[in-house]
Amino acid sequence: MATLLERLVSRGAAVAISRQLDLAGIKTSVNRILFMMVAVGALLFAAATTASYELFGLGLGISAVAGIAAWALDIATIYLLIAYRIDGRKAKMEVMLPDYFMLAAANLRSGIALDRAMLLAARPEFTFFSEDIKDMSRKLFSGETLEHALTELTQKYTSNQLKHSIRMMIESIRYGGAMADLMTQLSADMRSQQLAQKEISGQMLMYGIFVLFAGLIAAPVLYGLTSQMITVTTGVWKGILQQNPNGLPSTGVSFLKPSPPKITSTQYQDFSLAAIAVITAFAGLIMSAITSGSALKGIRYVPLFVIIGIVIYFAVAGLVGTIFSSITTSGGV
Repeated sequence: MATLLERLVSRGAAVAISRQLDLAGIKTSVNRILFMMVAVGALLFAAATTASYELFGLGLGISAVAGIAAWALDIATIYLLIAYRIDGRKAKMEVMLPDYFMLAAANLRSGIALDRAMLLAARPEFTFFSEDIKDMSRKLFSGETLEHALTELTQKYTSNQLKHSIRMMIESIRYGGAMADLMTQLSADMRSQQLAQKEISGQMLMYGIFVLFAGLIAAPVLYGLTSQMITVTTGVWKGILQQNPNGLPSTGVSFLKPSPPKITSTQYQDFSLAAIAVITAFAGLIMSAITSGSALKGIRYVPLFVIIGIVIYFAVAGLVGTIFSSITTSGGV
């Protein structure tokens, strides 16, 4: 099965997937990821196609499109989860980097060589970053140059801060310089940048709250109100058509003839649920982009936001439906 899956993609695609897994720190094989994309996607395709055709009575072509959409959703979900892990790993490393540079600089001032100082600074509290430093040290013992080992370290993260810091360190190694002072200054600059980011996030919080209100509360409420208005209007037209089987006459102008809604309440509810899922999902991503600068961090909010939006929709629809039913029962409509 593994050999078959490897043949489905090119060598370049397999290398690209392996690189993404390394950036995300996911210790799994490319074959397992391909299995989740191909085999699980095929099962979702079959399930979505069958459900659309048998349960919902859609045409074969539309059912096939629904199956393809389910397969694409499976691939997109896997990609987004990997991207989320990559971004989260980078963010955690950048938080640890100032403390790591301070420890390495202190080791350098005590007279230890740079490679040894970096290895001794790899404390257990730095978790996966310490493992990467130890891996870099093993490469140095095998004969690799320090510059090349440092460059390979930057390739394990998508961090511009790390790349900039390592580039400065390599230039200091080549042309000479006070490495301890450089690492101390890099640590101080990173701390200042992190404090500035926190201040900006606090100032942008109001924009995030506005997006949250518009996407998570206002949209479901409006869809719930509109859904019940269509339900009430459909009920009113049923009563009118029972009293006027031939329909209502034209109102003066021939083309101005009142007619019942063309969209049923069930169709509009299906559309509303799909729209709410999309709107609330993007609301979570946009809010994360505004407050933290990274939309990928908002992926963790997407399932919760979608559920809350749907719950608000049904709560509003049920409340408005109860109000209109009481008015109808009392003879108000």
